Amino acid sequence: MAGVFITFEGIDGCGKSTQLRLLSSELRARGLSVVTTREPGGTTLGQKLRAALLDVEGQVDPLAELLVFAADRAQHVRTVLRPALAENKIVMSDRYADATVAYQGSGRGFRPELISEIVQLATDGLTPDMTLLFDLSVPESAVRTRRRVAAKHTDRLDSENVEFHERVRKAYLEIAKSNPQRVRVIDAHGSSQETHELVMDIVIPFLKERGFLSGPVARPSGRAPFAR
Repeated sequence: MAGVFITFEGIDGCGKSTQLRLLSSELRARGLSVVTTREPGGTTLGQKLRAALLDVEGQVDPLAELLVFAADRAQHVRTVLRPALAENKIVMSDRYADATVAYQGSGRGFRPELISEIVQLATDGLTPDMTLLFDLSVPESAVRTRRRVAAKHTDRLDSENVEFHERVRKAYLEIAKSNPQRVRVIDAHGSSQETHELVMDIVIPFLKERGFLSGPVARPSGRAPFAR
């Protein structure tokens, strides 16, 4: 049995990092082998690149930003993701290639052809088996981001203007529309627990289908995942 690669995406403040933690805890409690990671920062090199890109005041040139994210991903794929998947583990990453399409492609305005070439080079063709896209309105994102700023849990991209985040959200939804078999859109406006229940409704049947969990594949009733 091959491993499974699940990515968590969405605009800032959507709660994806919290949902990754909740899901990984639940799966480990069920005895599954789970690797959690993030981009940027999922490797030793990546941690340094993350500090240079996100945890810094002042401007970073958009092209430098794009290329450093790609460098982080190349290291991540080759030293963390592929080895873990080869060991038949469930790998869950807080952001992956879709983030580059949304943030640097639509957000920064780089040509789709350039973004596609750089993503292909960095990922070496590694595509997630499932992507959970946590959809949140930009006004609600701004409210949550202000809370993070107050708690000093923010980064450079949080400070971008409303138009930037609107472009990013639109790009994410376009990615979901173009990849309905891979990307599941989840309404992230509810509480963390409500969102977690939606995540479980999607992921548990998927893992049963892939043979990671035993028992029949029971489809949820009464509570339907929000998906486009």
